[in-house]
Amino acid sequence: MNFTNLITVLPETILLVAASVILLIDMFLPDGKRSVTFVLSLLALAACAAATYVLSDSSGKSVYAFNGMFVSDPMSALLKLFSYLTVGCSLVYSRRYIVSRGMASGGSLGGEFYVLALFALLGQMVMISGQNFLVIYLGIELMSLALYALVALRRDHAPATEAAMKYFILGALASGFLLYGMSMLYGATGSLDLAEVAKAASSADANRMVLVFGIVFLVSGLAFKLGGVPFHMWVPDVYHGAPTPVALLVGSAPKLAAFAVFIRLLVEGLSPLAMDWQQMLAVLAVLSMALGNITALTQTNIKRMIAYSTIAQMGFMLLGLMSGVANGDISLAADAYGSAMFYAITYVLTVMGAFGVILLLARNGFEAENLDDFKGLNQRNPWAAFVMMLLMLSLAGIPPLVGFYAKLSVLQAVLAVRHIWLAIAAVLFSLVGAFFYLRIIKLMYFDPPPEQSAAIEAPPDLRFALGINGLAVLVLGFVPGPLMSACAKAIALTLAS
Repeated sequence: MNFTNLITVLPETILLVAASVILLIDMFLPDGKRSVTFVLSLLALAACAAATYVLSDSSGKSVYAFNGMFVSDPMSALLKLFSYLTVGCSLVYSRRYIVSRGMASGGSLGGEFYVLALFALLGQMVMISGQNFLVIYLGIELMSLALYALVALRRDHAPATEAAMKYFILGALASGFLLYGMSMLYGATGSLDLAEVAKAASSADANRMVLVFGIVFLVSGLAFKLGGVPFHMWVPDVYHGAPTPVALLVGSAPKLAAFAVFIRLLVEGLSPLAMDWQQMLAVLAVLSMALGNITALTQTNIKRMIAYSTIAQMGFMLLGLMSGVANGDISLAADAYGSAMFYAITYVLTVMGAFGVILLLARNGFEAENLDDFKGLNQRNPWAAFVMMLLMLSLAGIPPLVGFYAKLSVLQAVLAVRHIWLAIAAVLFSLVGAFFYLRIIKLMYFDPPPEQSAAIEAPPDLRFALGINGLAVLVLGFVPGPLMSACAKAIALTLAS
């Protein structure tokens, strides 16, 4: 028995065993004791975080397992730690909503939501560490199937059922694109391992036409998972129709896993063809920023507005991913991909808090999904209004919040490879997007609250999580250096190995 293999996948093993045990325990818990499931889920995440931190090599070496199909490296460790944090905060934000909506069996706090969230996280962990086409695909499907079930968890809620059907059908189509692209790349290179694919793609004997066609289908499937235009159709419908806690799970941690897959497949596996896939990413980025920001202007539902905002934000992240190689020069790769990683992490932290405020406003029989529901929030709960203001200003890219430095780092990467027109387009579309973020602030602080609206009381755990979330956005804005350096170092060490 190879103990290196077992040790390398220890965090994934812990999560798999914990999720299975939690599911069994929840079956035998009485309705009044099912908060145990929530606590056990948080403990499982803490155990995974501890295992990932202990196993991360301080020297930055990559450890390969299962004949090179799975890797533990600095990038995977950093992304997994933030994934645990994101899912943990999402569970805290969602707890009150789940109880009041009866999203679990018996109308009480059951374990279905928590267990499915843990299995979705397991899929994301496999995606982050996959070094083989099939391993990455299995991770994608494990995450996707769990998210499909989560979207449809409220079986008596017609919009959720409709959203789940759309998500499932379009997700199956995207999986077909991804598999077809992988099969073409396998046919052209003769291997499913990313290291072997990279060697074969750089060979003079490689069939370039087949490789490029495979990349087209591969990028199309990945763009769906990221929500990029023109593969964005599912995003606003799923965000709108899904229960708000599920929309939070769909719109946060999976973005980190999708970023990792872009790095694994395109940068580590297909870097010899960077000039081809970078052009595709440039088109996706511009289209996503344009459609996302412009369409968000017309939205009156805040979940749909966040959905179109996500499309635009992911377009901005793609700018960093397509700026790593210029005319065969890879000296700027670590800074460019590090800026994209910093952007993905900070975006996830910010949008997570925004959904947290929505969940704070929601109560039994009232979803707080319309923009008008935020009118006069400062008079009803000044703390929530202040945190939401910080989050919206960060998403708009207003200094000194972390969103400004995330956008600045990506723009610097774009300018470093002399794509000036892309930088100008990104700035212009960001100015358009600032309007709908500032509109929410105007509603909270300058509009009167609805008639007969009462003060909003926040549970202690939700209030604490929101406070930490808002403080993180503020502190990372004043001191972005450590996280930026950690991202750039993680990418540099990962690519060097």
